[in-house]
Amino acid sequence: MVQEVIDGLRSDYEQTLDKLRRELTKIRTGRANVNMLDGVRVDYYGSPSPLSQVATLRVPEPRLITIQPWEKNIISDIEKAIQMSDLGLNPSNDGTLIRVPIPALTGERRQELVKVARRTGEDHKIALRNQRRDANDMVKQLEKDSEITEDEMHKGYEKINSLTEEFANKIDAMLAKKEAEIVEV
Repeated sequence: MVQEVIDGLRSDYEQTLDKLRRELTKIRTGRANVNMLDGVRVDYYGSPSPLSQVATLRVPEPRLITIQPWEKNIISDIEKAIQMSDLGLNPSNDGTLIRVPIPALTGERRQELVKVARRTGEDHKIALRNQRRDANDMVKQLEKDSEITEDEMHKGYEKINSLTEEFANKIDAMLAKKEAEIVEV
């Protein structure tokens, strides 16, 4: 009974970690990364489409993203969409290929991005704690319903807390790595 709760909690924690990983990849580091453009939507035949569904994105150099549209008639739409995004990027095109140079980050901007990363990490730690509270409530309810003993309940709490600590440490490690990437010149 308790193990089922813990297995469900581990699954929830893994999902939280995956979500954090995805969100951290969207934070600029000064290096080119195609995931930076995940939020860019292009007007494609009247419907907003993700950039990755209308073009091939590549990173040929550490500070350059190239975009090869599948149809030449949407090059200007892609260029406008990137300019309108809040990424601060300035694309240029040669008629068939769009080049997006990634400008170096200023020291001040790096510090802002570190704060954003920390806030994102803290939000996900809060999610872990909320999930832990829910799991503890489930274990407590099992004991109330006489499905487990009080000793099993306390052992369940210990397992839940150690699992929470394990995943909180994983979040801290991910944040430390991301912060190092951001401040690296």
